[in-house]
Amino acid sequence: MKNFQYFVLLFSLFFSFSAFAQSYPTCASSASDPDGDGWGWENNRSCKVATGGNSGGYPNCASAASDPDGDGWGWENNQSCRVVAGGGSSGSCGRGSCPTSLSCPSGMSCGCYLVSGLGANKQAYKNAGANRSFLASAMMETERMDTNYAYGDNKSGDAFNAGAAKQNWGMMRQCRPAWRSYGSNDYAVSAAMNSNRSLDVQVYNECRSYYGDQWFAGHRNGSSGLSNPYTQDINNFRAGYNWTYNQLSGHECDDVRFWVNIPAI
Repeated sequence: MKNFQYFVLLFSLFFSFSAFAQSYPTCASSASDPDGDGWGWENNRSCKVATGGNSGGYPNCASAASDPDGDGWGWENNQSCRVVAGGGSSGSCGRGSCPTSLSCPSGMSCGCYLVSGLGANKQAYKNAGANRSFLASAMMETERMDTNYAYGDNKSGDAFNAGAAKQNWGMMRQCRPAWRSYGSNDYAVSAAMNSNRSLDVQVYNECRSYYGDQWFAGHRNGSSGLSNPYTQDINNFRAGYNWTYNQLSGHECDDVRFWVNIPAI
């Protein structure tokens, strides 16, 4: 009888442990598992990184383009699918490849090349809520679309830059309601964007909404640009952005980088 009770106890413990081990949610993104051990951290709890062709009972999307709002879910073959960072077989994710030919903006040179790891950065920002507009702005600023550049881009005051799109403090302290009480010398507040992708994307969206088309003028030439928003240089910058935005279609999570050389002021 004692042996039987001992067996029942072991079986109960095993069953409880198995149920507990299977209670973790599936990670929305494999980027949540930087050490590749199969476990990630999302929404303040552990999650299991999906492997193979199934994510929590849903198939993996063949293309990240099926997820235009970047929330990790797509729609293919009349059913929901999960977007897995770096996955996909359509060529829109993974390594990617440059177009065979490019038509550059008038008066500008342009090109395309691959940057190892760029796709992961694109996807990480998309997971943080970025749309193609944000990706285009970030692509125009740094090769890897990240914040690994000199603090403030070696600027201070209203010229201080922060985030992957290198927005300036003078504009951000106006467009972001929570920062409107700050002055020019409080620029260090925005440095939090360099380590918080969600905040970076949020501030970008707030500024684009607040300034409208004149965002390009202020971004390119600060307060002088806002006062005179349609100089040839600012028009060139706007054209370069529009070109980059268009080229990114189908390349929002691969290693493909487009560049355009905007004539100097």
